[in-house]
Amino acid sequence: MSAPKKIAVIGAGAWGTALVLSLAQKQEVTLWSHNAAAAAELTETRRNEHYLPGFDLPANIHITADLKEAAAADILLCVVPSQHMRATIESLRPALRHDHILLSATKGIEDQTFLRMTEVMQQAAGIPVKLGVLSGPSFAQEVAAHMPTAITIASADAALAQAIQKQFSSPTLRLYTNDDVIGVELGGALKNVIALSAGIVAGLGLGANATAALITRGISEITRLAIACGGKQKTLAGLSGVGDLVLTCTGSLSRNRTVGIELGRGRKLPEILEDLHGKVAEGIRSTHAALGLARQHGIEMPITEQMEAILYHGKSPKEAIRDLMARPGRDE
Repeated sequence: MSAPKKIAVIGAGAWGTALVLSLAQKQEVTLWSHNAAAAAELTETRRNEHYLPGFDLPANIHITADLKEAAAADILLCVVPSQHMRATIESLRPALRHDHILLSATKGIEDQTFLRMTEVMQQAAGIPVKLGVLSGPSFAQEVAAHMPTAITIASADAALAQAIQKQFSSPTLRLYTNDDVIGVELGGALKNVIALSAGIVAGLGLGANATAALITRGISEITRLAIACGGKQKTLAGLSGVGDLVLTCTGSLSRNRTVGIELGRGRKLPEILEDLHGKVAEGIRSTHAALGLARQHGIEMPITEQMEAILYHGKSPKEAIRDLMARPGRDE
């Protein structure tokens, strides 16, 4: 992969739009929306006012609702919600080629199967394809505004990672390569669960000490599970681990943290989700999937367990915090 490749971003939500705006600084790029009416509106207005308002889409961004048309690109950067990844790749399957590069920028774990997104993509593709994952501390709004951001491109194929690093990097987006796909993907998915918990701490007004403790113990349980699945400890100390976790647990633009804040204030989940107007907080789905994966590997995840009890079993956030604080003492 020496010459620059044609790129299509699959998914026109906030993150997909931000990435296409970043890529369009250097090249022509295609943006695919699953909704034909939305694609027509984006083409006409050159703005994504629903998911990422305030940013003009330049003329070198081609917008389509035709997956076959999008698949004419060489690199398919998939940014659809985790629950739609399998169906999207299956729909792409007739147009996929062995030389296609499929990149995931979705931070989630599939329900029921507990598979990471690149595993889902490989299964759904039906043929061997080149795979990689983009992850790291990156709010869509700041990337779209061309504020300095550093993320990770992980692939088992070092040459592929280096080529993506070169083609995707810009004066405001810096990519670091990594060969630990497992650690990068799990860091990105599991930090959303901890961010929900951090939001609850903020919503309850429990202070900075509690937030720092939660983040620190959160990276500990994320790392335990990632290592059990074959990831590397040093990956979780990097951009896609502690970097992404700190951003999502403390930043005001974090959707998962915002959901947690509202839970801490006593609002019910269905009401909070209604206020998102179709935008996704991946941590809600990832909580259940993370625990399923943890149970497969015999890993203890006390923060995630309490988060599941709040989300799915109606447990009081205050009671969940009390139960975490009352756990038996142990070594750090």
